Amino acid sequence: MSDPVSKSLRPPAHVQAAETPSLKTLLTLAFCVVIVAGLYLGREMLVPITLAVLLSFVLAPLVNLLRRLRLGRVPSVLLSVVLALGIVLALGGMIGNQLTDLAQQAPRYQTTILQKIEAARSMTLGRMSSIVRRLGRQLEPTSGDRPSRPPARSADSSPGPDQKPLPVEVHQPEPTPLELAERILLPVVSPLSSLAIVFVVAIFVLLQREDLRDRLIRLFGSRDLHRTTTAMNDAADRLSRYFLTQLGINAAFGVVTGVGLSLIGVPSPALWGVLGALLRFVPYVGAVLSAVLPMALAAAVDPGWTMLAWTAALYLVVELLTGQAIEPLLYGHSTGLSPISVVVAATFWTWLWGPTGLILSTPLTLCLVVLGRHVDRLEFLDVILGDRPALTPIENFYQRMLADDPDEALDQAELFLKERSLSSYYDEVAVKGLQLAANDVQRGVLGPEQLDGINEAINAVIQDLSSHEGANPRPEKDANENEDSVSRRAAQKPSEEDLPIIDREHLAPTWRAEAPVLCVAGRGPLDEAASSMLAQLLAQQGLGARTVPHEALSRSGIATFDFRGVAMVCVIYLEISGSPSHLRYLIRRLRQALPGAPILVGLWAADDAATRDERLRATIGVDYYVCSLRQAVAACLKEAQRESQPMQQPTSAIDASPPLVVIQGGQQAQ
Repeated sequence: MSDPVSKSLRPPAHVQAAETPSLKTLLTLAFCVVIVAGLYLGREMLVPITLAVLLSFVLAPLVNLLRRLRLGRVPSVLLSVVLALGIVLALGGMIGNQLTDLAQQAPRYQTTILQKIEAARSMTLGRMSSIVRRLGRQLEPTSGDRPSRPPARSADSSPGPDQKPLPVEVHQPEPTPLELAERILLPVVSPLSSLAIVFVVAIFVLLQREDLRDRLIRLFGSRDLHRTTTAMNDAADRLSRYFLTQLGINAAFGVVTGVGLSLIGVPSPALWGVLGALLRFVPYVGAVLSAVLPMALAAAVDPGWTMLAWTAALYLVVELLTGQAIEPLLYGHSTGLSPISVVVAATFWTWLWGPTGLILSTPLTLCLVVLGRHVDRLEFLDVILGDRPALTPIENFYQRMLADDPDEALDQAELFLKERSLSSYYDEVAVKGLQLAANDVQRGVLGPEQLDGINEAINAVIQDLSSHEGANPRPEKDANENEDSVSRRAAQKPSEEDLPIIDREHLAPTWRAEAPVLCVAGRGPLDEAASSMLAQLLAQQGLGARTVPHEALSRSGIATFDFRGVAMVCVIYLEISGSPSHLRYLIRRLRQALPGAPILVGLWAADDAATRDERLRATIGVDYYVCSLRQAVAACLKEAQRESQPMQQPTSAIDASPPLVVIQGGQQAQ
């Protein structure tokens, strides 16, 4: 804990008020509004161009393949586009033929549909109406209490001869040949013109890919060619891979459902297969929408319910296999987008561009996420839409401590501990999170109540992790895995050396006490938590330890402190600033109270000006200097094992004092 005298003399820290939005922020917001307005107003032109660009991503691998076959740039592009156009026209013709056949057969299904509607009505509304009539008869008053009513006029009574309505007939003028041609050709010309624009633009994009790339680099990132090239390659590879994978999966989905519907007996199975492949580009609800019409048709064709049940089972099984097994395997369990961003993006792009925007929502949002990962000013897009964690584990740990939620911190710790050791979790997450808290204490943004809450939450986490093993978890070897694959895996992911567990029976008498290691907390408000972590790790390795606050070894308290059973002292500081004179005086007092006992100092803020100088480290007068809890545990274990071995008597006072050992990054320097 900090000194109350120095705390009273310290001037109160002033926290700056929240800054007002700068001109740059307002201009960015205005720019985003203008972009959205432009996308909405120019959708008639932008939708075909966007479809053409995305089509070029799909056809790019085929163009590259044809060029590797020495076919030439222009023939490769033209052949790829003609092939794609042929597929589109063939699908369009097939859909038209299927719709024509279905329209001709629709009157045959009218009787079955009416029978099932009547059966459903009798099972639901009929029963409800009978129940209501029964209740009405029970609640109806007797005939003596029933008030007399005037006879109601029949609705079917015909009006008198004077009230006979006059017949009115409306005749539309005969359409002219020009109007008739406009009615027939206009619905056909508009889609065909958009299709022509898409393929023409796709041809020019494929022919001038390199030139367009250079122009984009010149426009957005000529000053940082490496970052711009990386961003463009990442976007192109990710989009091309995503489109080809999704196209293949959806085509397979359409083929399987079409064949299944044909075996079941549903009319026009090819139409529903193509429709299912197209609708599956719509995230989350596409597969459900593609199953509605085939199920309705199955209910209309079959007088019973067998065909409807088989159709529903077919779509359910195929969608579960596709969504839960095939897509995670091919997509690598992630497309780079968070689930909520997919839903929001689908709503946003549907509002902008209608049904076409719904189909293009996922690839367009993926482009924005890739752009946000490589452009600093657009990083908010990756934070909002991407699937990567918004906070680092260190920031998440500290945020959970601020929110007084140790349970969620424990959940994250358990996920970390499935692959790493407890000492690694403390060093890489918990201690660094405590350093963030210590920095906030220095800035004066943490009050006493918040600081007490953080200490209680951290102590709760440490206590709940006491049953976890401190050694690194070792993955189980597969029965089919040979020694070469094990050695290659170890070379790819090097692990830390496991710390040995000490048997007290083989230690020196001074190390057999209940708590031979004394963990002394520094003067910081969170140093006691770091000392408790070290004591817990030492206990798991077979060395008992106890933690004491800094005030217990002050000038007035060290005289009455009980040092019995102490074989080694560890002083732990999360941060230390300025000249560490109080640390030198503490080490001097410990030397006088425990002559000959090794002393370890852990300073985690190794980049501080006070700890960068090696000569200053040496003047502290300690035996071990460490920068992590794991190094501290290793030093204590080394000292315990050294004391347990027979040693030669020192010939002088200089030989009796062990040299300074600086442990950093797994290396020791004496």
